[in-house]
Amino acid sequence: MPEPIDLLARPVYGMAQVDWNLRLPPGTARRWIDGYTRGGKKYPPIVRLQSTGDEIVTWGEFTETRHLSEYRRDGISMAKMRPAVERLRDLFNTQYPLAAARPWLQEQGRELVLSMQEEVGLEKHLLLVVVRNNQLALSLQTRQFIDSVDFGRSQYVERMHPLPELDQVWFDPRRQFGEPVVRSVPTSIIAEQARAGDHLDTIADLYELTGEEVWQAIRYDLLRGGDAPQAA
Repeated sequence: MPEPIDLLARPVYGMAQVDWNLRLPPGTARRWIDGYTRGGKKYPPIVRLQSTGDEIVTWGEFTETRHLSEYRRDGISMAKMRPAVERLRDLFNTQYPLAAARPWLQEQGRELVLSMQEEVGLEKHLLLVVVRNNQLALSLQTRQFIDSVDFGRSQYVERMHPLPELDQVWFDPRRQFGEPVVRSVPTSIIAEQARAGDHLDTIADLYELTGEEVWQAIRYDLLRGGDAPQAA
């Protein structure tokens, strides 16, 4: 099935917004997505095929960065992941293999990922697929990513939760310009009303939401620790 180009290529965030949404240190998204220069040496991007200097991040780029962020939280160097991502593009003939369903949900896809890992010599803590009880299983980091996304019919990530436990909050490029929402209501609006003193039941009635949806929106805002940066 061809890639859903319109969705994956849809502009959604600025670089700073990606860091904020994914709880990454400032500047991380720019380094991963567009590459960087340090000490006179140029480091190519992991997510983009080549550096473009574009500040705006597409949905496909955001999704790939989200998958990589699961490894970053375990202190894994992204430079060591670059050869694997490059090889996955070739194996699955797609610019966004980390955002695709086939490598992670299909047995044949996992076999290809396993062969790739052996080919590029990934260290044990970098693995995307592992052998467990003589079966191919997803690594913890990839499983956390898969549990947070919805592939839909396109076989590419169409929307995602910020965290697996916040299963009512979504990043959806087709709603509110990708801003986090519960149903179609931005979490920032709900949180602002709660800070203004509105009771949770009042907010729920106003937007026809459940109490759990309202609470998750507020919890997400607390985890973010403030207002989101604006798009460039």
